[in-house]
Amino acid sequence: MGATYSPREMIDRLVSFDTTSRDSNLGLIDFAADYLKGHGLKPLLVPNAKGTKANLYVTIGPDEPGGIVLSGHTDVVPVDGQQWTSDPFKIVERDGKLFGRGTCDMKSFCAIALASVPAFVAARPRTPIHIALSYDEEIGCLGVRPMIARIAQDLPTPRLVIIGEPSDMQVVNAHKGIRAFRTTVTGRESHSSHTDKGVNAVMVAAELIVYLETLAEEMRRRGDASGRFDPPYTTVQSSVVHGGTALNILARECTFQWEYRCLPGTDEDEIAERFVRHSREDVLPGLRRIAAEVDIATVAGARVPPLKPAKDCPAEALARQLSGRNSAEAVSYGTEAGLFQEAGIPAVVCGPGSILQAHKPDEFVALEQIDACVAFMQRLVDHVRAN
Repeated sequence: MGATYSPREMIDRLVSFDTTSRDSNLGLIDFAADYLKGHGLKPLLVPNAKGTKANLYVTIGPDEPGGIVLSGHTDVVPVDGQQWTSDPFKIVERDGKLFGRGTCDMKSFCAIALASVPAFVAARPRTPIHIALSYDEEIGCLGVRPMIARIAQDLPTPRLVIIGEPSDMQVVNAHKGIRAFRTTVTGRESHSSHTDKGVNAVMVAAELIVYLETLAEEMRRRGDASGRFDPPYTTVQSSVVHGGTALNILARECTFQWEYRCLPGTDEDEIAERFVRHSREDVLPGLRRIAAEVDIATVAGARVPPLKPAKDCPAEALARQLSGRNSAEAVSYGTEAGLFQEAGIPAVVCGPGSILQAHKPDEFVALEQIDACVAFMQRLVDHVRAN
């Protein structure tokens, strides 16, 4: 018989691994793989191209189609520059909360799923249970993509997937999509006393960012026809800008990153296409009359598809049954659920903790949320034993 951990002990263990997205997650994955092997299971690792990170996928029960996937990411966002009152990678309990990086987003769900493995094994489930742990979710749901491809290519197709992102254990059947971009403006350097002799890339970038704000305002006016989202519209924003060398030199280059989070069912490409068209047709021609080498280049980054509500969705039905919820919610953050849905696997989000605590210093999950997730898993054990 392999090692056993209580949910709290497993949360402690997973949080102790610093799996910030820029670093490796192999310490956590190796620990989980050894733990699963101790229970007679055969975890499959799907590494990245460099072998520095890996996804883990394991099946409990019969090796056949129709299983239930419990999916979560192992990476966390950085703690750099944040004012923590305790070690981010060591659990501290106070006031009915567990503090630590990843307690909310989303190692508690992963830990509770892993801690439930002995119960799943003992139940001899008729319906397969799969646990899927991925890397690099925080930088664009990168890791789960090759794992989904591996499932589609080599493995029995699951019937549904439950993604344990923090939702206060509410059932979420819809979320916004994410489109990210990097725009680089190339200008012409000149002495700042002769602004007419050059093109200031920083000023051009500022003009383009203002245009993004006009698009954002248009999206706010359009609103959300479903009436389900908060905020109730597609959002557009830029938060990272780099450019220039000195105050008295017109900047030759400026780069800014921007994103929009689009409502499900809307045109995912509209904002990007309008921005690029504005850059090429309204901005560039005038600048190139000053300097022919001026350019505006926009490169697409991460795309996280929205999760669209689906009629008679088996994932939503099961999550409602296990959580005791009578309705489903919509959220504005993105998850890997849309990627599973695009691959033809019905998906839903349901996990412990509030997204409002994610990515902050002194991130925490409430103990009552842990208890609710443990009860959810116990009901799932009973479900797969009987079905």
